[in-house]
Amino acid sequence: MPIHDQGYRRYAGLRKAPGRAWSVIARTGIRTMVARKPFIALLLLAWLPFLVRSVQIYAAANLPQADFLAPDARLFRQFLDQQAPFLFFVTVYAGSGLIANDRRANALPLYLARPLTRLEYVFGKGAVLAALLLFVTWVPAMLLLVVQVAFAGSLAFLRSHLFLFPAITLFSLVQVTVVTLLMLALSSLSRSSRYVGILYAAVLFFTRAVSGIVYGVTRDSRLSWISVSSNIEQVGDALFRLPSRAELPVAVPALVLALLVTVSILVLQRRIQGVEVVS
Repeated sequence: MPIHDQGYRRYAGLRKAPGRAWSVIARTGIRTMVARKPFIALLLLAWLPFLVRSVQIYAAANLPQADFLAPDARLFRQFLDQQAPFLFFVTVYAGSGLIANDRRANALPLYLARPLTRLEYVFGKGAVLAALLLFVTWVPAMLLLVVQVAFAGSLAFLRSHLFLFPAITLFSLVQVTVVTLLMLALSSLSRSSRYVGILYAAVLFFTRAVSGIVYGVTRDSRLSWISVSSNIEQVGDALFRLPSRAELPVAVPALVLALLVTVSILVLQRRIQGVEVVS
């Protein structure tokens, strides 16, 4: 049997620029979620409000007796509010196991033993959840603008509401960024995706309940910053140029959200670490 030389050989494969490894994690994670029929059903359900709002816009544009349904900035803000429950379920379903499952399988050392930095790992995992959340928030909201122009047959609404483009985009980015980083931070704290989902629900519902109780006792809406959801809603109202839901400067909820993002990043920095091998 001939013996072949197993000495040094030049690498003959494709060389990819550094910093792109996160895209492999993102593509794999999105494919995994889209392959699940229950998740596809959830996404389809999340688009039902879009169909309802499209019918409303059509009626307002073509039926004289439906003038009261004419779209305005409040319609798009209300639509994004309607998407909040779907945002919650998609976050729990797709995000709770992103890091927790890797911790349970002891896969983090395997990830970080490769040419993959902690930042790329977190960014790849976050991209999975962020892409799915934008699909049920930013994408349908922007399509509603297209639907309005198509049914109206005029750019008049668009010209008078140009601020809706940045408002929808910025609000969706704020919402998705806060939710994604919060979920990733919680997912890094446990090996059980089920426990992470419960913990995420507890954070949202408990802070909302405490805020409601405080308001019921004091009748002072300035303490609504206690609720994570309320802070996101108030920032959204400001971006859409609508009256605030609380007697509170928008800088306060924006600062609270920035603090929440910062804490989430610090938690991820502490929890996502490789294993140092000492020889």
